[in-house]
Amino acid sequence: MVSSNHLAAISLSSLLLALLLCSAGASSSSKNSTKIGQGYRLVSIEETPDGGLIGILQVKQKTKTYGSDIPLLRFYVKHEADNRLRVHITDAQKQRWEVPYNLLPREQPPPLSQSIGKFRKNPITVSEYSGSEFLFSYTSDPFSFVVKRKSNGETLFDTSSGDSDPFSSLVFKDQYLEISTKLPKDASLYGLGENTQPHGIKLYPSDPYTLYTTDISAINLNADLYGSHPVYMDLRNSGGKASAHAVLLLNSNGMDVFYTGTSLTYKIIGGVFDFYFFSGPSPLNVVDQYTALIGRPAPMPYWAFGFHQCRWGYHNLSVVEDVVENYKKAQIPLDVIWNDDDHMDGKKDFTLNPANYPRPKLLNFLDKIHNIGMKYVVIIDPGIAINTSYGVYQRGVANDVFIKYDGEPFVAQVWPGAVNFPDFLNPKTVSWWVDEIRRFHELVPVDGLWIDMNEVSNFCSGKCKVPKGKCPTGTGPGWICCLECKNITSTRWDDPPYKINASGIKAPIGFKTIATSAYHYNGVLEYDAHSLYGFSQSIATHKGLQGLQGKRPFILSRSTYVGSGKYAAHWTGDNQGTWENLKYSISTMLNFGIFGVPMVGSDICGFYPQPTEELCNRWIEVGAFYPFSRDHANYYSPRQELYQWQSVAESARNALGIRYKLLPFLYTLNYEAHVSGAPIARPLFFSFPTYTECYGLSTQFLLGSSLMVSPVLEQGKTQVKALFPPGSWYSLLDWTHTITSKDGVYVTLDAPLHVVNVHLYQNTILPMQQGGLVSKEARTTPFTLIVTFPSGAAQGEAKGNLFLDNDELPDMNLGNGYSTYVDLYATVNQGAVKVWSDVQEGKFALDKGWIIDSISVLGLDGSGAVSSLEIDGKPLIGASNVNVSTSQHEHLNSEGEGEKKTVMVALKGLQIPVGKNFAMTWKMG
Repeated sequence: MVSSNHLAAISLSSLLLALLLCSAGASSSSKNSTKIGQGYRLVSIEETPDGGLIGILQVKQKTKTYGSDIPLLRFYVKHEADNRLRVHITDAQKQRWEVPYNLLPREQPPPLSQSIGKFRKNPITVSEYSGSEFLFSYTSDPFSFVVKRKSNGETLFDTSSGDSDPFSSLVFKDQYLEISTKLPKDASLYGLGENTQPHGIKLYPSDPYTLYTTDISAINLNADLYGSHPVYMDLRNSGGKASAHAVLLLNSNGMDVFYTGTSLTYKIIGGVFDFYFFSGPSPLNVVDQYTALIGRPAPMPYWAFGFHQCRWGYHNLSVVEDVVENYKKAQIPLDVIWNDDDHMDGKKDFTLNPANYPRPKLLNFLDKIHNIGMKYVVIIDPGIAINTSYGVYQRGVANDVFIKYDGEPFVAQVWPGAVNFPDFLNPKTVSWWVDEIRRFHELVPVDGLWIDMNEVSNFCSGKCKVPKGKCPTGTGPGWICCLECKNITSTRWDDPPYKINASGIKAPIGFKTIATSAYHYNGVLEYDAHSLYGFSQSIATHKGLQGLQGKRPFILSRSTYVGSGKYAAHWTGDNQGTWENLKYSISTMLNFGIFGVPMVGSDICGFYPQPTEELCNRWIEVGAFYPFSRDHANYYSPRQELYQWQSVAESARNALGIRYKLLPFLYTLNYEAHVSGAPIARPLFFSFPTYTECYGLSTQFLLGSSLMVSPVLEQGKTQVKALFPPGSWYSLLDWTHTITSKDGVYVTLDAPLHVVNVHLYQNTILPMQQGGLVSKEARTTPFTLIVTFPSGAAQGEAKGNLFLDNDELPDMNLGNGYSTYVDLYATVNQGAVKVWSDVQEGKFALDKGWIIDSISVLGLDGSGAVSSLEIDGKPLIGASNVNVSTSQHEHLNSEGEGEKKTVMVALKGLQIPVGKNFAMTWKMG
């Protein structure tokens, strides 16, 4: 008996054969310098049992440009969720490379064998396919598709190419894929990284956007850097109504993306078109929908939000001990001390230098810092030294874990000299790596791992062998190639027909990395998997750390891909101690929030060369508000710890003093990121999407939805011109200072050297604590709630929240007995004020003994005094130690000056348990 699957396969193969014969004669040698071929025509389309559409496309005119066309394509469209549409286009006849489904779990399209024939009973004639948020439509000849927003009919993505358009119709060759979309002029685009964007956060027409993970310094502008994130967010404003959506092209091959302002063209050197559209319509909705697909951001331990100090060049343990002591002496907060490769024996992973970091002394030091709540993180590079007496290498060889070339482990050079690179696509490699982490943790109880150089970085290029002499020589900078190497250009993988703009100079794609004709587990080419290396290493490292003592992992990775945020934090790599680099750091940080990697920051004061004293002052005033806040410097730079200059120490005490008071707020944002993808640091348009003035703003940013940082980013300035969107804002440095406007306003703020301006928006309840020098100590102090109403409003409301848990536990969620979640509310209505809480799982907070000591309510009508003060229905005044004070607000802009008198009411000495519902009321009058 012949199965229906077999019949489907027969009918598919016979149809494909007929179509192939049909298109055999349709070739052309015409050379159009701008356009390639005439695209594809739709020859068959039908509905799938899961509610999607499947169609077959046939090439219209074959061309030789960049290789032969793939004659038949299979396209598959499905509304995978109410707010997500997928369009997947691949070769109809054979499997092509895609991002592995076990690496990034997601729905799989139907097998190619089911493409045609099985669903013959359901042919469709309509050219529209409707979901709840999107409308997908197509044109048959030449094939193109349009994605519209269903609610208003707005076109979001349109791949048609008319005669006057400068871009081609759909092109699909083995090593060259091209597709374009038209865009309206007023669309604001964000994303497509990782790169350093000199024009700020908005994508800038004609700037190059190349995606291919590369170890070139972040000082290189508009070049492909350490991560690959082929996703953009598109924000539009029509008649005062804003809407955002996002487009992900899930493809790991190297690509150029050309943005002209009215179109966007992808030119990719392999893989498939796998588009995902996310409907928004708010920027927060977009990131929520995006991270629902790619993975929610990792929960971070509480200490990760403290301040981190690192340097390449802490030659021995006594230097590290001295750094910790000097931070304490200077009274600058410090939670985590780091080692670059100085702790290693001959720069080999998972080792200790017995002379400079003797284990007994190191363990003694770690006991000492662990007892006060401090942590220790060290670096791990992917390159494993080729050394037959080195246990990590021996076990790696025994388990066959390395990437291969010509049947042998691929030879490269990094810091220890000649190395092989582990292949993290191989399950055996992951098991070996997890075991090496376990062994190392038994040697040194580190609290997290920093994975660097994982683009992958190689000091050599091509096929190399280890020379007879010493390599590296032990002198000089250490990154000069000393292996015996020859270039590999013989294969189409090493020298593809289309040259992406690699390193901003069209460098060969195997330059200073793994040769792209090397191969991974199951014969996967490095050509295809290159940009996944850091991502796959993050997953393996996360698995290793998660297995240790059941603690929450902390991983910092330089190279990232779509989905890396589920496992790791990121820093922006090798920056420079310049004012320009300080400014660029804000845009990169904000981009990574959109990429689903919210735990991000740049090397504070710059990696190299030495910053000026003034710059370091200003940099810590920005860096204290990076989600990930770390000072790191190069081996060859002079020392730049924050205590090295007295002026910088003062700025650090001020800025980090604010950060450590905000730790419960930052940690709650970490919880929000983990459950909904919400970035910790956000562009202003996330909270003010209809306010077009802030669409390109890259010199200020928000933490959460309502805390705005407006730093000084220019030399010699003691004032800063800051944009305040419509509403009331209150200074976090002096809660009586307020700025109010109806339509938004620029205000010039005083910003002496040791001051950073931070403002809190109306309708907010901000939980803070008292601060401290270590987060563990700061975490035990009493809470303060700051409540902000629109200035002088007769009626208003405010909201906030607070998440508390045992941050050592791997999971971050409610209901495990080790967490508490508090919703905070406040209203004012004709002088009657109410502040209350709604507590879930209060036991954890009650057991910890956390209390709210003070509540300050800002923006109240100041025409009367506080009366009838009650908590949970009982009078407070006269019956307790509660202190009530009233202070008048000062309006810092002319628009607010004519307003009636407004006041702040501060209540201190409250002793309200955080873990218990409370309700406080009083009257103004």
